[in-house]
Amino acid sequence: MEFSSKLLQSAVDDIAQLPGIGKRTALRLALHILKLPKSATNQLANSLIDFREKIKFCESCNNLSDSIICDICSNDKREKETLCVVQDIRDVIAVENTQQFKGYYHVLGGVISPIDGVGPQDLKIDSLIEKVKKGEIKEIIFALSSTMEAETTIFYLHKLLLKYKIVISVIAKGISVGDELEYTDEITLGRSIMKRVPYESST
Repeated sequence: MEFSSKLLQSAVDDIAQLPGIGKRTALRLALHILKLPKSATNQLANSLIDFREKIKFCESCNNLSDSIICDICSNDKREKETLCVVQDIRDVIAVENTQQFKGYYHVLGGVISPIDGVGPQDLKIDSLIEKVKKGEIKEIIFALSSTMEAETTIFYLHKLLLKYKIVISVIAKGISVGDELEYTDEITLGRSIMKRVPYESST
């Protein structure tokens, strides 16, 4: 795709680096940005810079946050006995959108995937175990995608958690095998959380 403007070419190339965006979509976005008032373009640019430079990871759950502890973890009205373990930040958003879960979260930062070079040491597992050791958590809900890697991760964590007197649950199988949690509709995901089952019964 050739352009008469190097500036347009550079903008399209940079936008096209974003996941799910090809050159044609990048061109459409670049031309749309060009039509915006300069103030709106500056606001967009400043928002992205602020986001990249100021965003933090919650020291408690690893979720994105504006401060050291995110708004969810600092909300003492949530159920401290229940912890929902998810793969990444997008899954926190997906579960929150169901409005069916009132406990806290723990973001693993991925799943065990030897083929991708991701092992247990690459995930936020130690901090999860430390939370459980404190004794306040009564139930852990694994809300991971229905993939082989996720199942492997749950199996590994289940073995680590067996020594602690807590209920270990997984979301009900309302999600098709191979589906990513973030793409599941809110009603299906909400029902899967509410109808969760003991991990032993799901295997």
